[in-house]
This record gives sequence, structure tokens and C-alpha cells, in this order.
Amino acid sequence: MTETFSLPDTSWLEAPALARALAVLDGDGETARVVGGAARNALMGLPLSDIDIATTATPQEVLRRAAAAKLKAVPTGIEHGTITLVIDGKPFEVTTLREDVETFGRKARVAFGRDWKADAERRDFTMNALSISRDGVVHDYVGGLADLKANRVRFIGEPARRIAEDYLRILRFFRFHASYAHGPLDPAGLHACIVAREGLHTLSRERVRLELMKLLVAPHAVATLAAMAEAGLLELLLGGVPLLASFANMVKVEAATALPADAVRRLAALAVLIAEDAERLWQKLRLFNAEHERLTAMADGWWRIAPGPDEAHARALLYRLGPIQYVDRVLLAWTRAREGAADPAWGDLATLPSRWTAPLFPLRAADFTARGLVRGPALGEALRVAEAAWIAAGFPHDKAALDRIADAAVRDANAAPTAPAMS
Repeated sequence: MTETFSLPDTSWLEAPALARALAVLDGDGETARVVGGAARNALMGLPLSDIDIATTATPQEVLRRAAAAKLKAVPTGIEHGTITLVIDGKPFEVTTLREDVETFGRKARVAFGRDWKADAERRDFTMNALSISRDGVVHDYVGGLADLKANRVRFIGEPARRIAEDYLRILRFFRFHASYAHGPLDPAGLHACIVAREGLHTLSRERVRLELMKLLVAPHAVATLAAMAEAGLLELLLGGVPLLASFANMVKVEAATALPADAVRRLAALAVLIAEDAERLWQKLRLFNAEHERLTAMADGWWRIAPGPDEAHARALLYRLGPIQYVDRVLLAWTRAREGAADPAWGDLATLPSRWTAPLFPLRAADFTARGLVRGPALGEALRVAEAAWIAAGFPHDKAALDRIADAAVRDANAAPTAPAMS
């Protein structure tokens, strides 16, 4: 049964770029509506990012209308019915209504159609199948409005069938629940995900990584990950036992330090104890190199970090690691400490970069060659020794202190035994 509902606020539909796109596509025998995430977020009062449009017009008709209106049109997926219109620098993905002719996983054969109900029924979740016409009327063919009101993520039709069409929908079920729902997961959807979990092995690692990283930063990630662990899905994804308490603590300490949710840092809390864990995740999820490097850095000695009587050790660590790796490692250590997220000493340790900026090492090679050292291994060692002494002294800048450090390093270098000459 089709349900309609008029939006109380349609001002976003009147934004110049979107209004122009809809005006070009909607009329003269064709209809066009905002669909997908934009429709869902508009109803939930959430920010709108990418705005997708569905239309009864064929891709060729969309191109013809765009040309007549002098709009830029990019055939980004024309074989699947998708054209991207660019208006005032803003892209709108426009897709012709479709219906499945034959379904075999992600490569389902589709035909273009004009039936909005059929198009809605081929989508994944009820909340993603809503469409909004340019007069602000919401069209619901699958019960999405009721599910939004109930804060519930529910598959359209038979969950097992929806999942068999694309096993990534297992992860999307949990990710959408973590992002938009409250309370327990839909029982039928959860059961279907558990039954079909082996299908996750057929997915590309890139697709799994993308969904998992989005899930980790979702508002209700903690409860959702716990449900996934109980269902046996999380260990399958990570290749190891999930550290749920550490993850939950990471969410708390990020909030305590007013830091934004960070997917890589949360992944470390969930699954990294030692460097080998970072390597495993790098391979299993095909992480970006920068993500792998952050995980590896966090694994290196987090257990040695704790608040001290002063900030000397913390400043030395911040100098060596830089602000990003320093905060990563401190927060990871904090999630596994006895003290809770409200502990002021840990809070001071984590927020050190906001109060102190590590200076540059002020001594240069010239300061040592001027004291008689020649370039070579001895000079490099003198620089290393001097830098360590400078850090231990509390990063002094006055000339007298720097002269004492440089002189001592030179004396040590001159006193060091030289290697015997090779005969």
C-alpha cells in the first residue's frame, strides 16, 4: 500500500542547483524525485550531502534535456542508467528507474522502467526506498515511513533474498542500524545475516573496509558491534578476537577530549594489541598505507604509556612521534588503563598537544664542525647524542645551555675509540 506524506519544510528543495535539476527532469511526460540517503536524511532532520535523483526518463532523454538546458552531463554509469548532472559545481547523480529482470548477485540484469513501486522494491532497506517529489510530497511503497518513526532498519521483502543479491548488505544492515536506529536489531534481518554470513568471504576487501570504517564511527557503533560479535560476524571480519571494552572506552575518551570520531583509532582499539595485528588488518581489509602506518605506530609500546608526575616524558614522546601519532598512542593506552574516561591525569596527557608545541632541534651540523668535528659517522653520532641531551634537559633554547650540550657531545665523540684501519 502506497503512503504519502507532505514535508513541513521544503526549503532545501528550493536550493537553486537542485531546483534547476528537478525542473529540467520533471515534466513533459517524465517525473523525477529525490531518492535514497537524501530523502531519508531530510525526513530525519539530518544534514544532506550527496543528493541522488531518480527519473522515469531514459538516460538518452536525460542527456537530451541536459544539452537543451546547457547543463554539464557526465555518463558516469550510462549502461546502468546513471548520468551525473553538474550544476553550479554541484553534482547530482540521476538514475533511470529500474526493475530486475534476472538476479545473480551484484550483476543482476536490469531493465529501465517507469514504475516507482517496482524501483523501490528492488532497494535494500525500507528507509532507503523513500522518494520525494519537488512539491515536497514523500512517496513510500514499502513501509519506510513507519520504520523511520520506529527507528528501525528493515530489509525490503524477504531478507534472505535481499542479502543473496549482494552479500555486502549484511554489513550495510549493521552499519545503517548503528547510524540511524535505536534498540535491538530487526530479528528477521539479524537471523538472515547470521545464516548468510559465509557470503562475506565472497566480497572484495575494499568494499568490506569501506563499510566497516563507516560503521566504526556511527553513533551506535558500540551496541551494534557487540551484537555482531555475539552473532559470530565480527571475528570473521577482523580475523581475530574483538576487544569490545577497549572500543567502548575509545568512544568515551574521544568524547572526553572533544576529539572527533576517528575510524582508524577506533579500529586499533577494537583489534590491535601488537604489531602483527596491524599487519593482519592491513591484509584482510586492504587498508590504505597511511592507515596501516597509524595502526603500526599505535601498536608500538602503547602499554608503556601512563601519566607521570610531570610532563617531561610526555613532551619527549610528543617530540618524537608528532601530534597525530602521539594522540593515537595515548588514547589507545588510555582505553586499556584502569582509570576511566573521566580521569583528569589521562585527560591532561592526551591534550598535551593543545598546550605545548614541540620545538625544532636548534643545533645543526655546522655547530659541531665549528668545534673541530669532521663530517662522517662521528658527526652523526654527536648530533644524535646532543639531541638526546637537549630533550632530557627539557628542550632549552638559551645559548649557554646549547653550548654546553654541543661541547659535551663533541668531547664524547673525540673520546670515543676509533676503529682500527683495515690492512
